[in-house]
Amino acid sequence: MTETLINPAIIREAATWLMKLHSDDATEADQQAWQHWRSRSPEHQRAWQCAQRLTDAFSDIPPELGMPVLDRPVACPQRRRAALKALALLLTTAPVAWLAAKLPWEDWSADYQTATGERSTIALADGTQLVLNTASSVDVRFDSRQRLVQLYTGEVLVTTAADKMLPARPFRVQTRQGMLRALGTRFDVRQEGMRSHVAVFEGAVELTPLKAPGVVVQAGQQCSFTANRAGPVQAADDSQALWSQGVLFADKMRLADFVDELSRYRHGRLSCDPAVADQRVSGAFQLKDTDQALLLLSKVLPVRIERITQYWVTVRAA
Repeated sequence: MTETLINPAIIREAATWLMKLHSDDATEADQQAWQHWRSRSPEHQRAWQCAQRLTDAFSDIPPELGMPVLDRPVACPQRRRAALKALALLLTTAPVAWLAAKLPWEDWSADYQTATGERSTIALADGTQLVLNTASSVDVRFDSRQRLVQLYTGEVLVTTAADKMLPARPFRVQTRQGMLRALGTRFDVRQEGMRSHVAVFEGAVELTPLKAPGVVVQAGQQCSFTANRAGPVQAADDSQALWSQGVLFADKMRLADFVDELSRYRHGRLSCDPAVADQRVSGAFQLKDTDQALLLLSKVLPVRIERITQYWVTVRAA
């Protein structure tokens, strides 16, 4: 299945309504006209849902991030309205190609989503279980021929169930780089920018990049792939799925890699000073409190946690 893009013209209309409804002179007639516009088609409804997600995103911005200068006053509703108007203006004037390529409309309107630091367990109609990791989004499409999960962002742990329909429908996970077909299995899929990654814990997965031959990844193996090729198959183990239980497990992991991984579970900027990047980390760290994980890190390694604000943190040499 290919991704369903929203018509950029309708995106612009949604942006125009976003700007209009947040203006100080919006009338009851405007509200009625907007309701009529929204009900014209499912695509209009999806475009408005995207606009709503933008509104929610702005309302959740911490004051420290909302203003580029740290000593400015706390962001107020008027400033948020102004930011929304500026964003809507951008959407109404941006080139169509930019809108289609750069804005993650499918992510914002996906069937299931998690926020930063959140996990979610989903039971599908066939008995399959999905666990979404932090900042993840998927669509689920079941029909008479297949069971398909489209992963847009983040990571999902899949435990498949036997299909009750006859003939049995294949279970697939699609990423931006290719397709994964489950062969009675438990596996983890992660979308990482220009590549995807799969780790198999039970059964096997057939991995097929968009523009390259497929390979079979067996239990205890993992593989990264781009649209053009599959990388080497390497060893994997169940500890890589401990995030589904709220644990980040490290076994002699580079500190820079550990910090990058931990940063996925918190808002703001978390970075590692290159001077300590190659130190090694081992242990099990609770993801529900990343500040506590950083404190523990400073106790087991010769590092200190430097905070400019709660949302700008650097790990440096002690």
